[in-house]
Amino acid sequence: MSRRIAHLDMDAFYASVELLRYPELRGQPVVVGGRSQQQPLQHEDGSRAFSRLRDYAGRGVVTTSTYEARALGVFSAMGMMKAAKLAPDAVLLPADFDAYRHYSTLFKQAVREIAPLIEDRGIDEIYIDLTDITEETRALALRIREAVREATGLSCSIGVAPNKLLAKICSELEKPGGITILAMDDVPTRIWPMAARKINGIGPKASDKLAGLGIRTIGELAQQTQEFLLQHFGRSYGEWLFRAARGLDERPLVTSSEPKSISRETTFERDLHTRTDRARLSEIFTALCERVAGDLQRKGYVGKTVGIKLRYDDFRTLTRDLTLPAATADPAEIRRAAGECLKRVPLERRLRLLGVRVTALDRKADADRALPPQAELMLDWTGPIGNAP
Repeated sequence: MSRRIAHLDMDAFYASVELLRYPELRGQPVVVGGRSQQQPLQHEDGSRAFSRLRDYAGRGVVTTSTYEARALGVFSAMGMMKAAKLAPDAVLLPADFDAYRHYSTLFKQAVREIAPLIEDRGIDEIYIDLTDITEETRALALRIREAVREATGLSCSIGVAPNKLLAKICSELEKPGGITILAMDDVPTRIWPMAARKINGIGPKASDKLAGLGIRTIGELAQQTQEFLLQHFGRSYGEWLFRAARGLDERPLVTSSEPKSISRETTFERDLHTRTDRARLSEIFTALCERVAGDLQRKGYVGKTVGIKLRYDDFRTLTRDLTLPAATADPAEIRRAAGECLKRVPLERRLRLLGVRVTALDRKADADRALPPQAELMLDWTGPIGNAP
């Protein structure tokens, strides 16, 4: 039986969640990014005043934008100052990741009630295996799309194809709110005319190299021999390009996986100095440790190795790690270990980024079962941990 793999992509997800909160902004260019100073001001009559992109000062990047803002050239990962030149009157809202995670959970739960075989690809997209569900494909996709809307109030786009590679392409074809169904026989007419970069896995560098070889569309890529692609792109990537251009992809859905690490980091609006901005850095550092601990606890993990990441004002990046005697999800333990890592790095230059991560993860239930009675007793009597440097 031919597989039926769907890729579901939420439409302008972060921005759409914000529009649920601020429905008066529907139809306007809205950019999500920056920090809390962009919170709307509430007037006594109930109306709200929103920050505009032209008033932004800093070096943050766009988290996402509405389709109206995208029409003006503003896309995710773009520098905010550049975006302000393209769309100065766009409304600027701060990102609220707690809200986005909440709606992410809601839409995935709604899909699982219809089609339980899901590969989680991030906060706003999933693959779904529909192969064994005895329902006509379009009717099934429509039912999933409606279930997501009922659960969240948000729209999504769905592509259904024989494999993950084609399903991912298809979900982008009729945004927002579209459903695209593709068979292998449709590849020459519907996929080959598209730009080669539309294949997930062909990034800017590979796209530029292909263009330099006179290859701009997926169809032109499909015309190349395997030997030609191996010569120019190496064995592994060349073989993948040869198959991807023909719509071939045997990858199974990964319906369960264990995270390798959990981390939080932040890029500062301005470079901070460890001496003159010590209090602010300490506050941010502690908050990052607490957020990592919260993520661990929420997902049911503990970790044994705590690490930090620093990026200096000259863009050099440095990391340090510390392995603990026992795995933990305690914010004070993580803060103490991260503070020990911090003692091992030079702090003469200003900092532009600070991050905290926990690796060597284990399920908390498994770690608890493996904990010897003596260790439990020792933990019971451990006194309060002092503030880390």
